[in-house]
Amino acid sequence: MIRSTLVLGVLFFSASVSAQTVTYGWEDGATTLGNYGDIEAYNVGLIDPHTNDYSPIHSGDHSLKLIDQAESGTPQAFVALITDLNDGDTVDASFWRYDDTSGSAPSARIWAHYITDANDIDSYGGSAGGNYDYGDGLGWDEASHTWTFDSDGGNRVGLVLEVRTYSKPGDTIWIDDLSVTSGDHATIVTPAAAVPVPAAVWLFASSLLGFFGFSRRR
Repeated sequence: MIRSTLVLGVLFFSASVSAQTVTYGWEDGATTLGNYGDIEAYNVGLIDPHTNDYSPIHSGDHSLKLIDQAESGTPQAFVALITDLNDGDTVDASFWRYDDTSGSAPSARIWAHYITDANDIDSYGGSAGGNYDYGDGLGWDEASHTWTFDSDGGNRVGLVLEVRTYSKPGDTIWIDDLSVTSGDHATIVTPAAAVPVPAAVWLFASSLLGFFGFSRRR
């Protein structure tokens, strides 16, 4: 009887744990949350406006284009911030990467680092590791990894998800269809574009300028 009660208790606890999944596909014109090292980030459509060439798109009509410009080191593009985590919480993340150079650069990995200040994405609190797989270099493939959060006694407050590039200056990769899953108490931030000022606001501002100009002329 005691054994049955314990089993039921465990089942009830497991059922009460819920998670959330946030997805992002660069459809709104944004690029990254930040970066480390010399890397250029562009939001591109099917035709790259900088080169007039075709851009790989995994789904939708936009993707993230990353150009490695570093003479040395491993540049990193920051594509998600996860905070409000508890010790032992898991974070599952993935994105699709485009690489058609099998066995050679450019390549990319999914990685993460800890932060010590939830309001500062650059407050480095140590590497959290990631997936060592470079992909097969035959086009689009999915890179994924699972992290278990460790606050290091309260010194760490979140994770920053990285795209790490391994290449030489001028090499390019594309990223699309980011997905992040964690507990429903976590806060997950992606590179959402800045909210544009509504047209009505500009019309109102123009009216005010016109009014003051007319008053001055009088």
